[in-house]
Amino acid sequence: MNDKYLFTVPENKKIKLIIDSDTCNEADDQFAILYALMSPKFNIRGIIATHFGHDRIQDSLTASWGELMRVLKYSNWVGKVTAVQGSPTMLKKGSGYFGAVQPFDNDGVRLIIDEALACKPGERLYIGVMGPLTNVASALLLEPAIEDRITIVWNGGGLYPNGGPEFNLVNDIVAANIVMSSKAEVWQIPTKVYAHPRISLAEMQLKVYPCGEIGKYLFNKVVDFMQEMKDYKEWPPAESLDICDLTVVGVLLEEHRYCYTYHQAPFIGDDMYYRVEPSNRPIRVYNELDGRYIVEDFFAKLAINYR
Repeated sequence: MNDKYLFTVPENKKIKLIIDSDTCNEADDQFAILYALMSPKFNIRGIIATHFGHDRIQDSLTASWGELMRVLKYSNWVGKVTAVQGSPTMLKKGSGYFGAVQPFDNDGVRLIIDEALACKPGERLYIGVMGPLTNVASALLLEPAIEDRITIVWNGGGLYPNGGPEFNLVNDIVAANIVMSSKAEVWQIPTKVYAHPRISLAEMQLKVYPCGEIGKYLFNKVVDFMQEMKDYKEWPPAESLDICDLTVVGVLLEEHRYCYTYHQAPFIGDDMYYRVEPSNRPIRVYNELDGRYIVEDFFAKLAINYR
């Protein structure tokens, strides 16, 4: 696909990336997966489909896997990128306060471990997590040696300093605490910050729908999602949708300097509020993003590759 561009990305500026996606949760992961696949900066090492709880769909892992296959089919990426299944549900602590957590061991978790261990000296593996942190936490538990080799970019958690309820976090609080207490580098994009890439339905009809089978699929997916959510008065708005997971790809393409600060990684309670944990290291937390830059870059790449 890179032959469509009239520019090249120097090899020393490319990065190894795994996408970890709860693909069938709403209608935004699909955009983000395609955005990553279209971006020459990334050496995509694989895409993991994972769960998103069990409230809306009981077997959400299978739903995410099916949706990932549809995105790859309509974008002509089937067989050109590694795609695997991750974990079926959240991690659970064993009995008692100090009960051990049993990690999942599956193709998604092993992909993270194998790609991290394969990194050469000075090389890092980036993991863009657009759902719960189950697969990354499992990989860290099974192979702690990878924590010095990975950077985790996660859409999730409430705003600092307090935290609070948030969908990706509630689907695996145990996993989030494992990641927060590790030595792995973390870039966290909290709720309300990851909502910045906002697109109107009219803009999608003009700029997404004309772009091949995948453009039609993405547009119709949003329309179907809006119809599914029609009885909820407050959200989503009548004529727009936050394409939240574009932010994970956006900050990996352009780090948005001066848009983040460092906070000591918290311990996260069952209520999803943050507690001070002195033994944790600092993590990068985004306070704002240029959502319009991210959206326009996505539109440009979509038109170049599929219009």
